[in-house]
Amino acid sequence: MSQSQERERTARPRAVISARGVERVRAGHLWVYRSDVTERPSAPSGAAVRVLDRRGRFVAWAHFGAESEISLRVLSTSEGEPDREFWRGRLRAASAWRGRVVEQTDAYRVAHSEGDYLPGLIVDRYADCLAMQTLTRGMEALKGMWVELLVELFGPRLIVERNDVKVRQLEGLPLSAGVLYQADAEAPATPAEFAVTENGLKFWVDLLGGQKTGAFLDQRENRAAAMRYGGGRGLDCFSFHGSFALHLARVCERVTALDISAAALERAARNAALNDIANVEFVEVNVFDRLREYDERGERFETIVLDPPAFAKNRGAVPAALRGYKEINLRALRLLAPGGVLLTCSCSYHVGEDLFMQMLAEAARDAGRTVQVIERRSQGRDHPVLLTVPETYYLKCVVLRATD
Repeated sequence: MSQSQERERTARPRAVISARGVERVRAGHLWVYRSDVTERPSAPSGAAVRVLDRRGRFVAWAHFGAESEISLRVLSTSEGEPDREFWRGRLRAASAWRGRVVEQTDAYRVAHSEGDYLPGLIVDRYADCLAMQTLTRGMEALKGMWVELLVELFGPRLIVERNDVKVRQLEGLPLSAGVLYQADAEAPATPAEFAVTENGLKFWVDLLGGQKTGAFLDQRENRAAAMRYGGGRGLDCFSFHGSFALHLARVCERVTALDISAAALERAARNAALNDIANVEFVEVNVFDRLREYDERGERFETIVLDPPAFAKNRGAVPAALRGYKEINLRALRLLAPGGVLLTCSCSYHVGEDLFMQMLAEAARDAGRTVQVIERRSQGRDHPVLLTVPETYYLKCVVLRATD
C-alpha cells in the first residue's frame, strides 16, 4: 500500500471502542452499544466507519447510528472498506442459500438482517415482487443501492418498502411505505392484491397493507409440520389470515379458527374460498375466553395450534407474558384428546427457549396431562439464526403429544 493510500485509509471516520466492545465483536456479535463507544466518529449517522480499539488497532467496519443505543453495527472484520461489490456478494450468498432450502413456495425471505450478515436489511419475495425494509441508518443510506442490486439480481416486477415499523423510530427514522420500483411504468401506483403459493395452498397478499412485509413467512415450515401431525378435529388459535387453519383443513375432518380481529378473519375466509376449502369455521372471539369456555364444556380436539402474537415486547414484560402463555397452553392441553397433538409457538425473543419449555412443563403438570415432546422447531431456514447473535433466534415452536 502506498503512503497516499495509507493516509486515505487512516483518514476514514473512525470510532474507538472499549475493551468490552472489542471482546464482543471478536466473539462474533454484530452490535456495539453506545456505552462501549469511547470515541464517537466525526461522521454523519448512517456512515460506514472504521472501528478501532483504544490502542488504535483495527477491529471492524461498522455502520454508525448516532440516534440508537446500538451505536455500531458490524459489517466486516476485514480491512477492506465495504463497497457495492461487497454488498452484492452478501446478497448473492443469501439468495444462494434460499435456493438450497426453500421449496414448495414462491413467498420467502431473501435477506434476514443480521442472520445473513446484512444488519438492518430485510428483503422478502412474494412471487415476482419484493418487499424491503431498511431498519437502520446505515441501510437507509444505502436504500437506492439496494433497489439497484435487487433489480439486477432478481428482475422483479415490483419493489415496495415496508418501513412503517416502530423499530425505525429508535434510529430516528421516519415511518414510510410505498413503491420504490416497478418494471412497468404504466402500472398502477398502488399494487393490487395478488396470490402466492405455500405448500400447495394459495394465499392473498397485500404488500402495502399486510402484516410485516405482507405475510408471516417465518412460520411456513411449521405450517407444513402441522399438516404432518394433524388429524381429527382441529383448533387454530390466533388464526389471523388462516394460514395454519387451511393447512390443518387438508388433514383434519373439520377445523375451528379463532381470532379477535374481524378483518383478519374476513381475509382468512377469502383464503379458504381461494382454495375451495369448506371444512373451516372462522370465529371472531377473544381466544382466552373461548378456550376457557371449551374447557368448561369438556370439548376435545385431536389437533390444536397456538400461534399468539408476541406477549413480551421487552424484558420487563416477561413475567406477564409467561402467565399468558401458561394460561393458553394449560387450557389447550386440557382440551387435547388422548393421543392429540399441540403445536405451540412463541415469537417473543425475551421468552427464551428454556423459559418456554419450563412454562410448558408447568402447564402440563397443572393440566394433569402427561405429554411427550415430539419435536422442537424454530423459524424457517430462510430466517437463519446467527449463533453469535442470540437476538436472531426468536421463534420457538414445540410439538407436544398427550399420551393420556
